[in-house]
Amino acid sequence: MSSANGEKGAARRLALVTGASRGIGRAVALELGQKGFDVAVNYNNSAEAAETLCEEIAACGVTARAFRGDVSDVASVPSLLKAIEESMGVVQVLVNNAGITRDNLLMRMKEDEWTRVIETNLASVFRCTKEVIRGMVKARWGRIICVSSVVGLVGNAGQANYSAAKAGIIGFAKSVAREYAARGITVNVVAPGFIETDMTKSLNDANKTAALAQIPLNRMGRPLDVARAVAFFASDESEYITGQVLAIDGGMTMC
Repeated sequence: MSSANGEKGAARRLALVTGASRGIGRAVALELGQKGFDVAVNYNNSAEAAETLCEEIAACGVTARAFRGDVSDVASVPSLLKAIEESMGVVQVLVNNAGITRDNLLMRMKEDEWTRVIETNLASVFRCTKEVIRGMVKARWGRIICVSSVVGLVGNAGQANYSAAKAGIIGFAKSVAREYAARGITVNVVAPGFIETDMTKSLNDANKTAALAQIPLNRMGRPLDVARAVAFFASDESEYITGQVLAIDGGMTMC
């Protein structure tokens, strides 16, 4: 198998995917393994799912290991990165994917519902990126891909917390892209629309019909659709692209 560098026999690059045990994160981690990256699989609760994923990735001929860590906890992130570095080496590709929802109308939204979503979906991006950036600067090469959402572009009723976090990711990514472009580090964002995950499976038939009516391609996306875009941004083929937001939404938010 050729390496993640695209050069046969070259050393494989190490990618960290946060929140990788299920959904989009799982698809991203598996796709990166198939593309020749070694993968650090971060999870918080689903240890069995993470280990199963590592076995699938390892079957691609690369190394994959699971690392438990709550990226919403300021004290946990440095420990997580230290464990990964000691076990697998320096992270060269970071995929900020971890996220939760706590939906509610603004007047009913509790402080904890706001805080937990901001900490998990936005603050974790800041903390993980800050931890890996020094090694990327030293190597003068790095890829950071952040998973936002179309609601970070257009908003959504009942998701003021989630929309704020996902919009914040976009602003954060563009700022970091400007700071580190000269060091060979690119920072890009994918913004999925309606993707077939556990979150969308809970929609009732009426909501699914309403969602499909907004999508010109007339189908929900698959985690693989997002994973392929992330893998492109992680590769050398994307070296002249930074600070960009790619909506993966079947045309829902086209301008």
